[in-house]
Amino acid sequence: KDKFLKFISNPKYIFGIYLIISIFSAISKYLGGPLKYNNYMIFKNVFTNTLQEKNIYLLYPDVHFDSNHYGVFFSVLIAPFAILPDWLGIVLWNVANTLIFLFAIHKLPFSNAKKAFFAWLCLQEFITAAVSLQFNIALTGLLILSATYVYERKETQSAISILIGFFVKLYGIAGLSSFFFLKNKWKFILSLLGFGILFLILPMLISSPNFGIQSYADWFQSLSEKNASNQVLGNRQDYSLMGIVRRVLGNADISNLVFLIPGILVFGLPYLRIKQYKNLPFQLMILASTLLFIVLFSSGSESPTYIIAVAGVMIWFIMQKEKSPLVISLLIFVIILTCFSFSDLFPKFVKENYIMKYSLKALPCCIVWFRVIYELMTKDFQKEYQLD
Repeated sequence: KDKFLKFISNPKYIFGIYLIISIFSAISKYLGGPLKYNNYMIFKNVFTNTLQEKNIYLLYPDVHFDSNHYGVFFSVLIAPFAILPDWLGIVLWNVANTLIFLFAIHKLPFSNAKKAFFAWLCLQEFITAAVSLQFNIALTGLLILSATYVYERKETQSAISILIGFFVKLYGIAGLSSFFFLKNKWKFILSLLGFGILFLILPMLISSPNFGIQSYADWFQSLSEKNASNQVLGNRQDYSLMGIVRRVLGNADISNLVFLIPGILVFGLPYLRIKQYKNLPFQLMILASTLLFIVLFSSGSESPTYIIAVAGVMIWFIMQKEKSPLVISLLIFVIILTCFSFSDLFPKFVKENYIMKYSLKALPCCIVWFRVIYELMTKDFQKEYQLD
């Protein structure tokens, strides 16, 4: 029993399991042929097309199906992997994403046992994202790092984490939710401007200024079109708060703004509690709220995106001093319905007619997010939360 406890409470072991899974899931995808690693082919093609100055948002059916939705800056990030043979590039890409996520967990201000527990609880969602070779794993890490660097007063590193996420997948901008906790706001703002300009220019160095600028315009258009196409009843996107409402009511035309405006107001309410800013648990709970918010209020949320939201749930859970029956039942609800909704735990009939049809994967995370907001608004974070 003691050996088992030592095993599960040591981050080294679970971190090792993460790396093994990232390697094996990449190899299995490669062995399945290009159709199986289509996401990687899209990513690789962003680099190839940028070099050739071809529109990175068009369909290239001879190379991959579906189209790219990442910013042109991504061409620089994927370059070291894209120039390698596919079998090696895919493996190293998945490992690199995983290392960023693990580094972020390592940086959380929790005890080692709690970091290990956090990683165990995120494992199923990590597998879902790793199998589809998703950048979401790294993005979750970058969002956590953008906050933990604020706690460590490393403003420049925080700004860089936010910008990498933002230039690849807009979501990264949510890292600004820690802005009010910064000690040196000017250093942060200058870092944001300086590195922002650098990241803007970098892709132009492997293509041309004209192509770079055109790509940002194309990106905007591609995201607008994607948003419209996501709001369809019954597809594999829009697993969000809006998706649940749209699908339960059977009305795909309800605009995102109907949800976004009240959602942003609710998200912003805790910032009125200025006296709580100095408490690290309060800052962490804002991070949990941020990780949940960006997934629950995005029509682009699909199954592999939930690594972001589930990381938010786990930060909330680990900080609870009293693990009340309500708190534990919410965690179990998240694990069963969010993390395992597309596993063999549920019969195909249930998956297709309920979970997918009504975006139910999002439901447990929605409930937890409202709970997080309630706690942010009512609790004394100096007394009622624990980190170590």
